[in-house]
Amino acid sequence: MIALRQLDLFDHVLDVYAAAGGPVSNAALYQAVAGRAGLDRTEFERKEAIGRAGEQHSPLKRRVRWWQQSLRQLGLLERKADERGVWSITPKGKRKLTPAAAGRVLLGFSTDLGVALWASSNSVFASLDEPIALCLSSPPYPLACPRAYGNPAAAEYVDWLCGLMEPIVKHLVPGGSICLNISQDIHEPGSPARSLYVERLVIALHDRLGLHLMDRLIWRSNKAPGPVRWASISRQQLNVAYEPVFWFTNDPKLCRSDNRRVLQAHSERHLALIRRGGEQRTSEYGDGAYRLRHGSYGNETPGRILRNVIDVSNRCPERDRTRRQALAQGLPAHGATMPVKLAELLIEFLTEQGDLVVDGCGGWVTTGRAAENLGRRWLVTELMGEHVLGGALRFQDEPGFELYGSLQQAA
Repeated sequence: MIALRQLDLFDHVLDVYAAAGGPVSNAALYQAVAGRAGLDRTEFERKEAIGRAGEQHSPLKRRVRWWQQSLRQLGLLERKADERGVWSITPKGKRKLTPAAAGRVLLGFSTDLGVALWASSNSVFASLDEPIALCLSSPPYPLACPRAYGNPAAAEYVDWLCGLMEPIVKHLVPGGSICLNISQDIHEPGSPARSLYVERLVIALHDRLGLHLMDRLIWRSNKAPGPVRWASISRQQLNVAYEPVFWFTNDPKLCRSDNRRVLQAHSERHLALIRRGGEQRTSEYGDGAYRLRHGSYGNETPGRILRNVIDVSNRCPERDRTRRQALAQGLPAHGATMPVKLAELLIEFLTEQGDLVVDGCGGWVTTGRAAENLGRRWLVTELMGEHVLGGALRFQDEPGFELYGSLQQAA
């Protein structure tokens, strides 16, 4: 059986309930924990003899249920009286988040390279006087059951996000980029059919803000299986395996992207091909549309060009450490955070040293963390004060780190 430390399992169980915000069945809990922990779902179905009677049970399910009871005793979970195996987080378990006052901007924390502000995005970027090279953001998804930090409904989403992006787009350098991690897993109410809000959003960003779609990058990960209702219960859908990252620019011809900054290592097979001088055959495919010539792929290059299907795990050790630190300090765990590795790849591809990278929906400041790692300047705004404090835990060892007391007192 795959080893999973008790503390990790505790974090995953609590995070699932915190992210859901409402009732969660045990079946859905097992699937979500498997996705967060990077486990194969079959691990929860593996049984072994337990107890004196030697009855067959799943040890992993028993451990999850043990943590359920522990969380109940702490007053963090409660079981629904009218439904067996359905639990939800209590008001004590999901500490109320504190939004920034309208029009108010408070310094959260800073380093030598960047600053995190406790404020709404529009309160900051509408008056910014600094050219932006990249906006990398994962805005709240239009979920039917909002997370603790809330989200607009699908019907309002296009107007809301265009309003959020407009002041940022105005400050983009020529050829600057906007990258948005937007969920495609939103469905029409009560239907397995997917919402078309994503398509409407892409067209609106072009028509209203003059952005050009460069690509729909596929972020393939080990995300939790789903949609549960339509894939696991009604069986009408397939389990999802990726999320899209929509990449826009204000000027395609001047776009500052450079794939040489993110070249990948050649495979051993390709290296062997280079060493023997490339292909030793000649052929044609697709009625001559593609020709393989003698010596093809024989030139030595520093690496292979990254494909637009990007494999990056949801697991992020640095983020998981932050989650444990936040919970230990009484801060709420953020229910949705992009892995730093994905943010680093996009920032390196789309910016140069010294460029300014921003995020108007900062969360736990993942965009800032990745920009800091790569030597880019960064500016992040986050509406919820507790999330700014949680993000600060990721920067404590950085040069020039300073946490401002006004945030601690106000949050």
